[in-house]
Amino acid sequence: MKKHSVLKSTTAALMAVTFALGAGLAYAHGNETHAKKADAPISTDEHEFGKQGDPKKKTRTITIDMNDTMRFGPADITVKEGETIKFVVANKGQMMHEMVIGTLDELKAHGELMKKHPGMEHDEPYMAHVSPGKKEEMVWQFTKAGEFYYACLVPGHFEAGMIGKIKVTKAKS
Repeated sequence: MKKHSVLKSTTAALMAVTFALGAGLAYAHGNETHAKKADAPISTDEHEFGKQGDPKKKTRTITIDMNDTMRFGPADITVKEGETIKFVVANKGQMMHEMVIGTLDELKAHGELMKKHPGMEHDEPYMAHVSPGKKEEMVWQFTKAGEFYYACLVPGHFEAGMIGKIKVTKAKS
């Protein structure tokens, strides 16, 4: 009887620990928003994939939906070099998702870093962390032609296929 009771207690304890660890990973970013301050100055940092855009100079608005099937809608967008896009990022799912713009190599590297440090917090202008049922906005200017991407780097989401492509076409002279 004692052996069965000890086994039952050990199994229950292991299940509790497993659940606690799994829940921690699922909500590594938490459900809090990382809203950008409206009065924050616009960053002048230039990246291979562009720079933070001035909301007053937006060219157009693109809505990006995210969901728990680990997909973005749309999954492919085309913009023109020099365009300033206001992204409205809507989380249609029940768990935290994010949209991070970058090169494929940068996104892969950042995704690996997120696996090692799942509680890592950051607030870059090319990232939108969106709680379930909420929306966030980001404004980005695409200063160079090329192929770039957006992905959800919450651990496991990128690997499940939560990635989209941005084709930036050369501006006509």
